[in-house]
Amino acid sequence: MDDTCLFAHRAGEQIRFTRSERALLLALSRNPHRLMQRSQLLDAIALTQTDASDRNVDFLVNRLRTKLGDSARSPRFIATQYGEGYVWIANGRPAAVPRHDPAPVSRLLAIVAVVPPQDGRLAEFADAVTKEIRDRIANRLGAGETVIVMGREEGVAAQGVRYVLKVSFKDNGARLDCTATLREWQSRRIIRAFPLQFDRDTAAALMPEVERASIDIVEALQHNLGEASAGLGGPVDQPLEIRMRRASTLLSASNPRWLEKGRQLREARAQNPASADIALQWCLHLFARLVLSNPFTGIGRDERDEIESEIEAVVLDCLPLVETNPLLMLAAAKLLYFVDRGHLELAEDLAERAFARMADSPAALPVLGQLRQARGDFDAALAFFDRGIEMADPASEFELHMRVLKCIALLAADDRERLKAATAVFSFDSPHNTPDLIVLCAVLVTPPGQKLPQAIKKVLLAAGSEGAHHAIAYTYMTSARHLVSVQARANIMRGMIAHFTELFGKDVVAPFIRTGTGLIAAN
Repeated sequence: MDDTCLFAHRAGEQIRFTRSERALLLALSRNPHRLMQRSQLLDAIALTQTDASDRNVDFLVNRLRTKLGDSARSPRFIATQYGEGYVWIANGRPAAVPRHDPAPVSRLLAIVAVVPPQDGRLAEFADAVTKEIRDRIANRLGAGETVIVMGREEGVAAQGVRYVLKVSFKDNGARLDCTATLREWQSRRIIRAFPLQFDRDTAAALMPEVERASIDIVEALQHNLGEASAGLGGPVDQPLEIRMRRASTLLSASNPRWLEKGRQLREARAQNPASADIALQWCLHLFARLVLSNPFTGIGRDERDEIESEIEAVVLDCLPLVETNPLLMLAAAKLLYFVDRGHLELAEDLAERAFARMADSPAALPVLGQLRQARGDFDAALAFFDRGIEMADPASEFELHMRVLKCIALLAADDRERLKAATAVFSFDSPHNTPDLIVLCAVLVTPPGQKLPQAIKKVLLAAGSEGAHHAIAYTYMTSARHLVSVQARANIMRGMIAHFTELFGKDVVAPFIRTGTGLIAAN
């Protein structure tokens, strides 16, 4: 590879890079074995693209991998740290590249002073003010939360910062104008902005305004961190970490809580029809009715369509009201994805923006994984599911949910070898799974042509052809129809259709499923 990354050579062939590819390649290769967050890479390509976004970064990485002959699954050059960014892992690197310090630790808040150039006296004053604000904020936040002062905003991305406080100073002669603006770094959303009033004549006059500013900023930070896990009926008096973990369970497909709250939610909606929070809880109740119903008795297509129409209408109506609450945004994304009515791009936008505001929570991982899977990016989907499994409490409802999603993704990718390994480390027979769903999972992962366990076959025979018909429709509607690729849908359904048609004949497969999968039911 040329040390300027203008081109590379492989087997006598010259590979040339575009300006944006070169900028991204330089940023990665000059920071070997160091996590480069999307925001950092976005900064690297910002000068080459007027409308650069996180998606541009992912697109360029995929294009670079193609040119370099790299693979996301078995990378030699660029490894993916899902939900965070990319790492240059190649042993070699361009010549004359200086070594860099290890990746910095993640920090909560960076404070940046903005002062007109060549105003040394004002710069000194700004430095004193920002350092005093930093110390007071750090004292109020307590141990474990890092607050730093930086010389300029351009270096923020490299520090792994979640929030940025920009304090601008301007000397207008008769007065000193000063404004503090607190933002989320990734989303760039303004959380709080307010003017500051300083008297430069005495240090004592500085302290009351610094104290007031630090109190306002800490309150805004705590409110914003808490807001990320607020809603969907969760208690607000629990520690933030517990609320974040609880949020992941609230959005789990196997959560029976929503079924049990039907009457309560109906009454709550009647009393407070303008609440987006209650409305989305009601939609999760409707969702639970669909996914937690008995798959062998089933819900008729007309009833399902009616329920999904209500979910779609309510969620779309709520969207303007959920923009400030990432947990509600995730719930909306999950529901729009599930009803499968052409809202995939909208669901992706909601989920990704919510994730940027609650990246420390596992709640977004299953939704993001399913969205990647729907697009056919199975490596990305599996990485999200694996990350969720790592973060889950052992034997928890959330862990089961993530493991089931992983198995479905492996089926969709037609990766039977990895599927076998995935199913070997846990059991579908979990207290969080109903007996009927345990049976369906076993049928799904058993390859066509391989005999079903006798106990499973006995349950299927007892359900009969009508039960088989309902079970196939249930599985397709809950797990397969959302995938863009017909082949991927077929991969998920192939084993189940083969086993059921062997027992009951091809009529157990509804015509719309044959069309949706491209599979012709055999005898």
